[in-house]
Order: sequence, then structure tokens, then C-alpha cells
Amino acid sequence: MILSSILDRIGNTPLVRIRGMTGHLPPKVEIYAKLEYFNPGGSVKDRPAYRMIREGIKAGKLTGDKIIMDPTSGNTGVAYAMIGAALGYPVELVMPANASHQRKETAKAFGAKLTFSSEMEGSDGAIRMARKLYEENPGKYFMPDQYNNEFNSRAHYDTTAMEIWEQTGKRVTHFIATMGTSGTAMGTSRRLKELNRNIYCVGAQPAHSLHGLEGLKHMPTSIVPGIYREKELDEIMGLETEPSYDMAERLGKEEGLLVGYSSGAAMVACLELAKRLKEGVIVTIFPDHGDRYFEGMKW
Repeated sequence: MILSSILDRIGNTPLVRIRGMTGHLPPKVEIYAKLEYFNPGGSVKDRPAYRMIREGIKAGKLTGDKIIMDPTSGNTGVAYAMIGAALGYPVELVMPANASHQRKETAKAFGAKLTFSSEMEGSDGAIRMARKLYEENPGKYFMPDQYNNEFNSRAHYDTTAMEIWEQTGKRVTHFIATMGTSGTAMGTSRRLKELNRNIYCVGAQPAHSLHGLEGLKHMPTSIVPGIYREKELDEIMGLETEPSYDMAERLGKEEGLLVGYSSGAAMVACLELAKRLKEGVIVTIFPDHGDRYFEGMKW
């Protein structure tokens, strides 16, 4: 395979069946995970980042004299940095000071400049700081505004959902996504329901406002993303931090899948949902690889 650009490798990620930890389930209940760390930037965020940047260029909002700048908990920032490097745009990122060391270093390796917001304020603090920078420097930045940009969810509507539909042979019955910006949950659920209105869609979020699931939002106590529409989901599931950490570790040891905390949370949600079913094809998203969390992971 010869690519015209590394950006051509965004999307079309593999779907893998989870087998080792599903032996207790009824034989007609299947769980599959979409491995988004196969994207060149290492996470699901490559999809919306590339779409928002392309649309910004198309609309004339991102011009050669501007800097791409946005708040991020890490993965979208890495995606912006990678895409900016490939397209020739400088990138500045605002992220919480407690974002994982690996994400910070990866973004810097792509040439991005980092500004850190308070670790006590999480992604909301990064949002406030980025808005302030944008307002104080008119004309300097192109701010995709991932939390409010409809092309975030549209990227998943156009790609992620259709890949799931085709990879499962149109058999998917349940879809689960953890939520930060909520773009993955919103766009994928919307499209899947258009394809089959009976597909049951779940948005998973931390159960409490104080949690350790980096990148995820507890919607009732956070700045709610403008693209988030709860009515498009059939269920909102609350997840505890520790079981999600433990599940990330189990996935490595029992499935050979080294993934991050949000993937652990997604798997916890899948198993919780599976308890209620006699049959079904559950699909979830594993957003990134575990190598972005080694500094803080138990192993």
C-alpha cells in the first residue's frame, strides 16, 4: 500500500470480537470492539479532528496565516498536532495540567505548543482558557471548537457508523460509546438508528463529578457540549472509575488488547448491558491504546 499522505489512514479501523471475558454470557450474545488506536494519530479523535480541519479550510476560516488552537484532554490535541504537521499548519493546544505525560509528549513531538489549564478544573478549565485566548487574539487562531462543532459528530455519522454497519454484516443490535465531547456517541447513534431504528444506543459517562476517567465528562456537572443531545440515546449509563481501571488491565491480560481507561469503561458498560440480553450483537469503541497511560496505570 502506498499512501499520498498519512492522513489517508484515518478511519477503516478493525473490529474485534471479545471472547476471553464473555464465556459466561448466553451463546447468542456477542460483543465487538472497534480498535480506534489503529488510526495514525493513535485514537478515535483523528476522525473528527481531520473533518473539522477540512471543513474549516473549505469554509475559508482556516487560512495559511492562522494557528489551529482548541481545548483538549489530550487525544484530540494529538490528532490536531499530527494533522497540522501533515498539512503545514502550526498548532497550539490548551489541556489540563494532569493530562497524561505520554499525550503531552506525543503532541509536542508533532510540533504543537502546549498551554496548561488547572488540573482541578479538568476539561472545563481548558475550555474556558481556550475561549479566553481566542477572544483576546482576534484573527490569530482557527478554533475548531470540538465541543460545539457539528462536524465532530458528523465525522462519526459518515464513517464510524457505516463501518460498524458493514463490519457486522448489518447485524449490530446495540451500540455503546463513552462520552467526552459526545461526538462519537451522537454521530454514530444517529446514523445507526437511521439504518435500523431498533438499534439500542447507550452513552456511558462517569457516575460522579469527581472521577479518574481522563477525557470523559459527567454531563450533569460539566459544561455540556453543544453537540450533545441526550434524546438521541436510549440510555445513559454511569460508570465507576476503579472497575474501569481494572477492566483496562483485564483486557490486556485476557484479550491481548492494551487499551486506555475509557476503553475499560466501555467494556464495563458492554458487560453490564449484556447481563440483560439473551441474544444480541453489541458494538463499542475502544478509543485509544494503553501506551498513553503507562505513567499512571497500575502495571
